[in-house]
Amino acid sequence: MPATADTFADAIGGLEDSEWDRLAGNRFYSSALWLQICALEPGAVSGGLCVKTRGGGRAAVPVAAVTDAPTPDMRWHDVLAARGLPAPEPGGLLIGQRRGYLAHLLTEDGADRTEAAAELLDAVRALRSPLHEASKIARVAMYLTTEDVTTLRAAGCHTVPIALTTDAWIHIPPGGYDAWLESLSAHRARRIRSEVRKFEKAGYEVEHRTLGEAWPDAARLLALSLRRYGRNVDVAPMAGSLREQGELAGSRAEVALCSRPGEPPIGFCLYYRCGDTVYLRAHGLDHSRLASAAEYFNLTYYMAARLPGVRWLHAGAGSAEGKVLRGATLRPLWLLDLSRDSPLVGHDGEIREHNRAQLAGLEDSSPAIAEALDHDLWKLYC
Repeated sequence: MPATADTFADAIGGLEDSEWDRLAGNRFYSSALWLQICALEPGAVSGGLCVKTRGGGRAAVPVAAVTDAPTPDMRWHDVLAARGLPAPEPGGLLIGQRRGYLAHLLTEDGADRTEAAAELLDAVRALRSPLHEASKIARVAMYLTTEDVTTLRAAGCHTVPIALTTDAWIHIPPGGYDAWLESLSAHRARRIRSEVRKFEKAGYEVEHRTLGEAWPDAARLLALSLRRYGRNVDVAPMAGSLREQGELAGSRAEVALCSRPGEPPIGFCLYYRCGDTVYLRAHGLDHSRLASAAEYFNLTYYMAARLPGVRWLHAGAGSAEGKVLRGATLRPLWLLDLSRDSPLVGHDGEIREHNRAQLAGLEDSSPAIAEALDHDLWKLYC
């Protein structure tokens, strides 16, 4: 059995950043930096599970011992119960990172991924939680890609995955922003050009700073946006979290601030760049001061599409309509219970029916969303 004693030594299992990042490659949400940022959040113990494969290489996956995840979308019991499906008990081991909705199995180049996944699956099932006395606890992977779900099932996980949400990716062709507009339909390109003109006519300026410099404005604007949508938030802990994140990330956490000359910022977008991909992380707007000039889209997608060398925008989960109208493709993300005695075993038909209903609901929601779905990735488990 692979050794797992160092799993919870720190957010990356006691490895050096460079060792972990060699496995993570260009998968930002599995990078050492992002996992260390996740570990700043209270309420769980973050770790990194790394095993040696039969071929002598390494494979890894982020893990976290959780009692009650602060983010509702990470509470697997509540998520499944709300969908009328059997649900593992709350609390246990989350396989994947604690923030950001995109998890990966990490393997060295050239490794047999099914063999590596089998080693990881054995290690996950043997892993003890630092927060739970019993060994019989839930071990649930969330927001996995179709590729990794299929690999884990080939490696010996017999539960059927449950479709959680869409994951939006926008391709920026060689040639950058102008080439991206040309790749869209004429109608969509006209809409974007009109929104850019409105933004420019409103007199806005966009300034790029690090999160370490911009966290006070980011916290204020994020709180305003959350309150607008009914969330009761306290600015102080949010500001503290952004400040810590900025201190840890340094120049890698970038913020676009939008303002009129001489006035405080009315909006921000926090993003990270990893290789040729921009990961859009957070945004906030002071809606009382907006000029109805498509501030959100200009400050997120149109800003990011203009950055030099960018080929992909990761727009993430949820709010699919606005993303597909800017050219996004929608890939599925899945929950997979890795426990040997999962309550989901034997419910294959029920789960597939749920997945088919999720896909049908997306297809029926709008023609644009139906066109943007990567059906080959969805229908494997529908």
